[in-house]
Amino acid sequence: MKKLTLTAIASVFLTVCLATDPYPKNEAIDVQHYVFRLDLNDSTNHIVGEASITIQFRKALTAFELDLLEKGPKGFGMTVTEVLTSTHSLAFAHAGGRLHITLAPATSAGETRTFLIRYHGIPEDGLIIGTNKFGDRGFFGDNWPDRGHQWLPCIDHPSDKATVEFAIMAPDKYQVVATGKRIEESNFPRGQKLTRYRESAPVAVKVMTIGVARFAVEETADVDHIPQSTWVYPQNREAGFHDFAVGVKVFGFFHTNIGPYAFEKLAHVQSKTRWGGLENAGNIFYMEGAVTGKNQHEGLIAHETAHQWFGNSVTENDWHHVWLSEGFATYFASLYTEFAHGQQPFAEEMKNSRQSVVKYFAKNQKPIVDTTIVNIGQVLSTNTYQKAGWVLHMLRMKIGDDAFWKGIKNYYAIYKNKNALTADFRKVMEEASGSDLKDFFQQWFYRGGHPQLNLTWTYSKSKKMIQMEVRQRQAVPFQFPLDVEVSYPDGTTMTKTFPVGGALEIIQIPAATKPKSIQLDPGTRLLFEAEMKER
Repeated sequence: MKKLTLTAIASVFLTVCLATDPYPKNEAIDVQHYVFRLDLNDSTNHIVGEASITIQFRKALTAFELDLLEKGPKGFGMTVTEVLTSTHSLAFAHAGGRLHITLAPATSAGETRTFLIRYHGIPEDGLIIGTNKFGDRGFFGDNWPDRGHQWLPCIDHPSDKATVEFAIMAPDKYQVVATGKRIEESNFPRGQKLTRYRESAPVAVKVMTIGVARFAVEETADVDHIPQSTWVYPQNREAGFHDFAVGVKVFGFFHTNIGPYAFEKLAHVQSKTRWGGLENAGNIFYMEGAVTGKNQHEGLIAHETAHQWFGNSVTENDWHHVWLSEGFATYFASLYTEFAHGQQPFAEEMKNSRQSVVKYFAKNQKPIVDTTIVNIGQVLSTNTYQKAGWVLHMLRMKIGDDAFWKGIKNYYAIYKNKNALTADFRKVMEEASGSDLKDFFQQWFYRGGHPQLNLTWTYSKSKKMIQMEVRQRQAVPFQFPLDVEVSYPDGTTMTKTFPVGGALEIIQIPAATKPKSIQLDPGTRLLFEAEMKER
């Protein structure tokens, strides 16, 4: 998921997610499969839903809860009319965003049951119903992070992933895109059309969705038998097809370098979303303005496509580890830049990202993995995007390209269609590199900040020596390698790497003549800030 400018994410998100997360991880049950049947219409925003939910119970229970926002005083929210099993109806209560279902009989540990929930209402959020930039009506799911419960009965937490089917009955003038592969499109009397999609890979609710609107649709390619397509408003058809054509190249880069794609298809969809892009599994939603006909959002396409591997297939097991989604997507979009456009544009992206981290740190000294956060809106920040991306870059620099890519491929293979935490990623990267990465992960993921350096240097003509004093301004020093490039008047350069770990380090560099200039980190390998002067 990506806003137009990532540095604005936290402030924007807090305006739409103000409450402490009321939908925490549920350890007692595990949803195996959802089937959502929805009736949509043009006369009102009222939807009629029927959800078939198959659940495995990890414990013996007499009752359980699903997340579903009830109808409120303003008329928004869902009203549940019936909860059924295959043999009888069940008692339920619906309040506080929870659907409390009484089990009869009680379940045993390991048992699996299927429940049918009939409901209706007007969603205030989660399913965005309204007109697009051209005045046409549409229906777009926008679930991230836990807004799916506003229109779907579910477990609205990334730790609970399930396969899903959508069956959408809507006016036949609309096309429907949804999570999974389309398995049916049938016309019915009175101008109605039923469209069904099914996804065989487990998906978190935050990235399962539907889009219902008038679309121009282009089947762009099959990559390794995986269909690629573009869905845009017909009024900007040619511009949209042009802008999203690069998606095939982007997909190919990740599919080749990380591992086999997990989902049934990949569709790029112009939509009504509050985000710049939203990485729904198999159908990425982009802001309406992403279509310009000028191919201006290749980086955004790369970011959201990278999420299909990291965030959608390999999913963080809890919100505090969201960097496993956003940091990966940020850095892997830059890796795509390096692949597609070369080292210099890649380095410029990393430098711009570093500036964002430094600026953000001036007002927020929290670590990337911040377990003190109770408002899930606060997990999105420059820390979980740019800083986490930078730490991945430094990890690559530390262990080398071969070990890095081996570890990435192994991590994806092990946790494909599963959930992971930061410790899981560390273990895989240690095995791939043969290195103990405990201190590296502790320093960069669980501690706030970055090296803040004051450097002075002098040149001794008699000793033919450059002497540098490197002082770390922060209270607790970081440990890191510092690359120093010395340029001489004759046009030659020399680069050396020095280990830094103390509050004050003295670096000496033999030099026959006084240097013309000294540059720190010429290869853009370190997250830091520095002031340097000659003494």
